[in-house]
Amino acid sequence: MKLLHIDSSILGDHSASRSLTHALVSAWQAAEPGITVTYRDLAHSALGHFSAASLQAAGTPAEQRSAEQQQEAGLNSAALEEFLAADTLVIGAPMYNFTIPTQLKAWLDRVAVAGVTFRYTENGPEGLCGNKKVVIVATAGGQHAGEASGAAHVDYLKLMLGFLGITDIQVIRAEGLAMGDELRDQALADAQAQIKQQVAAA
Repeated sequence: MKLLHIDSSILGDHSASRSLTHALVSAWQAAEPGITVTYRDLAHSALGHFSAASLQAAGTPAEQRSAEQQQEAGLNSAALEEFLAADTLVIGAPMYNFTIPTQLKAWLDRVAVAGVTFRYTENGPEGLCGNKKVVIVATAGGQHAGEASGAAHVDYLKLMLGFLGITDIQVIRAEGLAMGDELRDQALADAQAQIKQQVAAA
């Protein structure tokens, strides 16, 4: 199995989502030693916002690209190739201001490519990546699961991944992390239990 491990938290070693994604991937590797893991740290090596330059680079023949366009096209291509090659993705998704980090949004913008990961048909859009599994590791300072305040966080990720054809989506949550030590400790313990269940079911 080829696994793409994505972190997007800006908090480095203080990040709960990073700690949990690494615990999940390590447990998976221990259970299935043959797993090949590709790691992308979107905060440390940011792709940059999707922009006119991104579109221009993609629409310019390779031999006619400027140095800047070549760099932009290379970033697009690398992110897309990693995504396409993966059988399973582990995505660390902390909540910032009721949504996902902009770094994670920038990555999504680069893997949502018409004609490659989705296409439009007479019957509407069709996702082309239905053979993938995704585990979202979602963390938040407050409690948002099932609430309107979570619509632009986990719900958005499910919507976007579903648009690409991915229906096998699991969520490991750790919420209420800023609501006192007791709630934080319980949320992290619950997330670790969810990790064990996820690996056991794989």
